[in-house]
Amino acid sequence: MNTHGIRAIYRFEMARAFRTRMQSIASPVISTSLYFIVFGSAIGSRMGDIDGISYGAFIIPGLVMLSLLNESISNASFGIYMPKWSGTVYELLSAPVSWFEALVGYVGAAATKSMMLGLLILATARLFVPYEIAHPFWMFGFLLLTSVSFSLFGFIIGLWADDFQKLQVVPLMIVTPLTFLGGAFYSINMLPPLWQKLSLINPVVYLISGFRWSFYGVADVHIAVSAGMTLAFLGICLVLVWWLFKSGYKLRH
Repeated sequence: MNTHGIRAIYRFEMARAFRTRMQSIASPVISTSLYFIVFGSAIGSRMGDIDGISYGAFIIPGLVMLSLLNESISNASFGIYMPKWSGTVYELLSAPVSWFEALVGYVGAAATKSMMLGLLILATARLFVPYEIAHPFWMFGFLLLTSVSFSLFGFIIGLWADDFQKLQVVPLMIVTPLTFLGGAFYSINMLPPLWQKLSLINPVVYLISGFRWSFYGVADVHIAVSAGMTLAFLGICLVLVWWLFKSGYKLRH
């Protein structure tokens, strides 16, 4: 494996993130902090508990996932789209770097940035809402698995997009609505039976449910199902990336 190539891509992408600290790090943390202030401290103090958990603490996993999904997709899609837009992707394709090594460099950097952001948001949440983490190992595992899975998904979007507008379509029109409807601010058990069943079609439900379980030991979906669905999504994304590089779709022309 060409570790030098992987390290070069990884370091370049990480350096780009730190050059744009306000946009890449500060902005998502400030935006999520506003949710904690409004929904956690202001509204949450006037609402009852959900499954024995205060509302402010209950929404923390959902808010972290909301930022994590959007930032993972944005970091990875922008990282591979810029070489396409500038034409330097041909240098990458002609370099002695396999598709898997390029994938590890770009997705590894995007997942690292998302992990850092998720942990920073969790630390910031302490300033507004008290919470406990019942299963730290599972919490970190879900954070890592989600970051990698949706960075892969973002990488696919970056390969597919042929203009800057398309980079924003999927996160804004699909991922964000699915997150809001995936139990970020409520438990799906609070819904009527029909809507509970329909909610299980939403893949984000499994992510939020599993992540919330790692905090409080309560979940809308069994933890094994949540982990299995996330791993299945990761596997599908890997197969799609392999096919995109093998076929040269929107890369060689």
